[in-house]
Amino acid sequence: MSAHTVTRKNRFLAACAGEAVDTVPIWLMRQAGRYLPEYQATRRKAGDFLTLCTTPELAVEVTLQPVHRLGVDAAILFSDILLPLRAMGMPLTFTEEGPRLEPLTSEAAIDALRVLSSDELPEVLTTIRLLRRELTDVVPLIGFSGAPFTLLTYAVEGQTGKSFVRSKKLLYSQPALAHRLLGKISDSLIAHLEGQVKAGAQALQLFDSWIGVLSPEDYAVFGAPYVEKVLTALRPLGVPLIYFPLGGLSLLPQVGKLSADIISIDWRQSLSVAKQQLQSNQGLQGNLEPLLLLGPLAQLEARVKQVLASAPRRRYVFNLGHGLTPEIPPAHVEALVEMVHRLGQSVV
Repeated sequence: MSAHTVTRKNRFLAACAGEAVDTVPIWLMRQAGRYLPEYQATRRKAGDFLTLCTTPELAVEVTLQPVHRLGVDAAILFSDILLPLRAMGMPLTFTEEGPRLEPLTSEAAIDALRVLSSDELPEVLTTIRLLRRELTDVVPLIGFSGAPFTLLTYAVEGQTGKSFVRSKKLLYSQPALAHRLLGKISDSLIAHLEGQVKAGAQALQLFDSWIGVLSPEDYAVFGAPYVEKVLTALRPLGVPLIYFPLGGLSLLPQVGKLSADIISIDWRQSLSVAKQQLQSNQGLQGNLEPLLLLGPLAQLEARVKQVLASAPRRRYVFNLGHGLTPEIPPAHVEALVEMVHRLGQSVV
């Protein structure tokens, strides 16, 4: 094994631990996805998205595609944040417009949800075991889940929210019931993520995709306590814990009180400003605007330099401010990884 492959393994985990690295590590949200022709081929082979997520051999294939093509410093498990809700008893389908669940509309429906144990979702655990065998010690594997409030919105809305009327009606008109649902979701996520680490995941990321719809007052009641509950339960596992509060700019002072090791920042705030609102021991991840990858490479490189200039010297992982989109040319993603590795040598 060459020194290069060893450093790919060490870079991401070392940066998460605040240790010295040879250059800034990079992985990308949605790095396994529709922008890659090889992903599209595997997706056609699967027949539908849910089959792709729940067939370990196919999920392994799409997880590894960007690792081989891009040279990123970490792989992220290919799965979906809604699989735990499905396992809790909510039928799930995927349409061209996105996921669909039968929305929870009653106390009885919430009470009927099962709380997961760590050995459930065996297809996800099998995928992780297979991936660790394939990745060996070359590239570390990140496991993940949605965060509690984000999963509440899907459970109550039945789909990707727009105005989140149903979710907020539950919070404001039946807060005790909202807390019961958040508690069940949190307990299930803790079990699911523990299972992922036992199967071989070497870091975990919580995606709080819809937390930005909450005011700071509501985040303090319905958001932060449940994120912290999950983080505290996972802490003994000894893996880096990353939290991504998408759109949560106004929430950063509270995010800074959470026990996550790394906070992933979206593109709406400079990393240097975000850092001022977080704990001194919290690392940063982010935060290039994803759609810059649609523009010319010279402009992309200039913006990469800006991001790196505002990033801390230690405990920093380069990423996008959100996920890659289908329109982005794979060649631009390859160029981005090369830029970060080249330019990142001068900032570590």
